[in-house]
Amino acid sequence: MSETTPNLALPLVMPAQAQKHVPVNESLLRLDALVQAQAQSRTLAVQPAMPEDGQGWILPAGASGDDWAAMAAGSLAIWRDGFWSELPPRPGWRVHLIDEGRDILFDGSAWTLAGADTVLADSPGGAKTRATLIADSVSGLTGASVVTAMMIPARSIVFCVSVRTTEVITGATSFDCGIAGETAKFGGSLGVSEGASNLGVIGPTAFYSDTAIVLTANGGAFTGGAVSLAIHAWMPEAPD
Repeated sequence: MSETTPNLALPLVMPAQAQKHVPVNESLLRLDALVQAQAQSRTLAVQPAMPEDGQGWILPAGASGDDWAAMAAGSLAIWRDGFWSELPPRPGWRVHLIDEGRDILFDGSAWTLAGADTVLADSPGGAKTRATLIADSVSGLTGASVVTAMMIPARSIVFCVSVRTTEVITGATSFDCGIAGETAKFGGSLGVSEGASNLGVIGPTAFYSDTAIVLTANGGAFTGGAVSLAIHAWMPEAPD
């Protein structure tokens, strides 16, 4: 029999085991970290000097520190009882990011945003019409334009991309939100002041391949700032 459970690697008590409280307590501490899991951030690259017991971080690439440097990027690092514990994620794990105020999912190779998805209609044969909302944020804007990691999914029908400036944008006097070849498709000359927002409503448009959102600077190149973006779309799904 394996000495740990298959999914969460919880230590099991072995027959005639001495100090049974050790694996039991370890299992409880792992459950405490992973059930309703949360992390302070996924961008902190330097191991904090004075974390609070139970706090955790998702490690970015190149994280530094006596303990973090030896841990794998993407792992959940939990501080407990005066020590760091590394919890490598498994596909399907969901963690709430406190600094971003949203959930992310591990897809087996990377952490991705957990978008909202609602089935509007379905058929006995499995066909579905879904409403989907994909949200992301982009910080540290720099250059004449920024091709975001945020993608309009292939075979989706988009009716809006909304945007809000969450940190004053510097360098540019305004910016456009769109896609390659149509840089203002979802709005032109948008505000650079913190709190400025736009609902880039369009006639519902089908996208046949994954398509990145592009932000283009006006009046000068980006030298800083941040925005939040959301793709509002419908997604058809074929019968089983």
